[in-house]
Amino acid sequence: MRQDLTRCFIEAAHLLESADSLIIAAGAGMGVDSGLPDFRGPGGFWQVYPALGRAGLRFEEIASPAVFRSDPTLAWGFYGHRLNLYRATVPHAGFQLLKDWLEAMPLGGFVYTSNVDGQFQRAGFAEQQIVECHGSIHHLQCLAHCSEAIWSADDFFPEIDAEACRITSAMPRCPRCGALARPAILMFSDWEWADGRSETQSVRFNAWRREVERPVLIELGAGSTVATVRYFSQRQNCPIIRINPSEWELPSGRGVGIPSGALAGLGGVQTWMGHERCAKAHGISHSGG
Repeated sequence: MRQDLTRCFIEAAHLLESADSLIIAAGAGMGVDSGLPDFRGPGGFWQVYPALGRAGLRFEEIASPAVFRSDPTLAWGFYGHRLNLYRATVPHAGFQLLKDWLEAMPLGGFVYTSNVDGQFQRAGFAEQQIVECHGSIHHLQCLAHCSEAIWSADDFFPEIDAEACRITSAMPRCPRCGALARPAILMFSDWEWADGRSETQSVRFNAWRREVERPVLIELGAGSTVATVRYFSQRQNCPIIRINPSEWELPSGRGVGIPSGALAGLGGVQTWMGHERCAKAHGISHSGG
């Protein structure tokens, strides 16, 4: 297994070194090495939010606009806790490796993520290089949907009773109509998400994507349960480096799968960057396609 993993790292390093640009596609597993929960299954979710476990509420049930209407202090208890958690989290060292690789590319790169945590911005990636396909918890919108406007949550500092999973401070309000505000993220059974910011990000990515010829895509922590990131990766028609501890397989000829967590996988690839002689010793070559 160790020999096979080494071969994967070398192959991934060669894909990176032969590319003119880098696409980073990240799912929930990207944040695990920073200490963020991935909410995998009701058991893991309820361990982080025991009050929701006692109530028998699954992630799909609390992550819904309907809860902001029926029980707003509970809804903001959940999302306010997450907002505080993401603000306090330091991105793991793998983010810096990705940033270094992206900046070394002749034609730069882009991030595409389903995560709403803002960790790529916190790690120093430029706003103009990020697509947040499910929105961002660091932005707010009107629950009454009086307009498509969103605004920054930077001035909102929720105080949370973690044991009860309820907000104890004032909840944010829409500056236009005074209605309750909600996070500007795509939730379950959500037909009112203000997606203009994400659409603008996607337009920017698509314009850049048309200008690059030999991109390589690194996919990190993106599973098949909510497969938004995986669908995106497969549409890019370029080699994929898939780093995932349990779902690393790729169709033959599409790239290389690395059975690892994000940080360990990225570190392993970094070890072999520039090791042309070692790669030849392992009998690895890369045609660029």
